[in-house]
Amino acid sequence: MSSGVTTTDTRVTSAIHHWAPRFVAQGVNLSDFEDVTASLKSWDDWCSAWSARGAVHEKLGRQALADKKYITAAEHLQRAGVYYHFGKFLFVQDLAQMKAAHMKAVECRNLALPYLKPKGERVEMPYEGKFLAGILRKPEGVEKPPVLVFACGLDSCKEETETYENPYLARGIATLVFDGPGQGEGEYDFAIRGDYEVAVKAVIDYVETRKDLDASRIGMAGISLGGYYAPRAAAFEKRIKACLALGGPYDWGESFAGVPDLTREAFRVRSKKATMDEARKHATTLSLNGVAGDIMCPIYIMNGRLDRIVPASETERLAREVKGPVTLHLIEGGNHIANNRSYEWRPRAADWLAEQLKAV
Repeated sequence: MSSGVTTTDTRVTSAIHHWAPRFVAQGVNLSDFEDVTASLKSWDDWCSAWSARGAVHEKLGRQALADKKYITAAEHLQRAGVYYHFGKFLFVQDLAQMKAAHMKAVECRNLALPYLKPKGERVEMPYEGKFLAGILRKPEGVEKPPVLVFACGLDSCKEETETYENPYLARGIATLVFDGPGQGEGEYDFAIRGDYEVAVKAVIDYVETRKDLDASRIGMAGISLGGYYAPRAAAFEKRIKACLALGGPYDWGESFAGVPDLTREAFRVRSKKATMDEARKHATTLSLNGVAGDIMCPIYIMNGRLDRIVPASETERLAREVKGPVTLHLIEGGNHIANNRSYEWRPRAADWLAEQLKAV
C-alpha cells in the first residue's frame, strides 16, 4: 500500500509503515488514507489532518441524522470516530490536541451506537473510586447471550473496535469492549498497570450485575498489548471460560527496545512516567513469566509470523507454557496482529469462541 507521502519526518513514515494495514482493516477508506498521509510534511500535523478528515464524515453523519436516515448516519459517524481516534492514537507530544480529537471520537461513536446493527450501549463500570468506560453490544434475537470482554492495546480504544466486534455478534456473542487503565478514556485517570487482572475483575463484576447477559459464559480477548492483558487476566480470573490472545507480547520489557519510537513514547506517557528509563523499568512489570502456567481455560493464540513488534517466538512461548487447551495460529506473511491478513483469522477466531462458549 502506497500513500504517495514524500515527507522526511521519520515519525510519519514509521507510522505509515507500521499501521497502514491496520487503518484500512479498521474502517478507514483507502483513498482517505492516501490523501491524508500524502498531505503530511511533519508528524506535528498528524492529529489535525486526521481530525479534519474525520470532520468530513461527522458532517455527513449529522446531516443523515437530521434527515432521519439512521443507518447512513451510523455508518458515517462510526467512521468519523475511527478517524478522530487515529488522529490521537500516538499523538502524545500535544496532550491538549490529542484529547480534543479523542473526545470527538467518543462523541461520534456514542452518536452512532443507537443506530448500529446491532445497537450499542455505553456503560460505566466502577473502578478505584471512578469508572472504566465500555461499549456493550448484544446480538439481536438472543436471550442472555454469552459475552466477550475485549481489552484494547496500547494505542487502541473502544472507538476503533467495530470490525472486531461484528464477527462475534454475528455468532450470538455479546461484546463488551472497554478502556482499561492507560487506555482511551482510562488513560487520563489511571496509569498502565501490569496486573491488569485487577481491571478485568471490575469489568466481570459488572457483567454479573447484568440480567441480560450470561455471566457463566464469559470469554476474554485482547489485541496487541491487550494480547498480553487477556491471558494475564485469564491466569487469575477463573470466571473467564475461554481466552483469545491476539498479537500480544509475552514480556513487554523484553520487546520494549524493538518497538517504534512513537509507541515507546506513548507507553511512557500512559504509564505516567517522567523518563524513558522509568518507562523501561515499568515495562518489565508487564510479563507472563511465572504466570502463563496458571492459564487453565482454552486459549486461542494468534499473531503474524512477520510481526516486528512482537516476535513469533514470544507467541510460541506463551503457547508452550499455558496449561489449558491451546490453539496456536501463526499466519504466514502476517504483520502485527496480522492486520494485513485479517481475513485469515477473524472468522476463525470467532468460530472458535462460539464453540467454547456454546453460542447459538
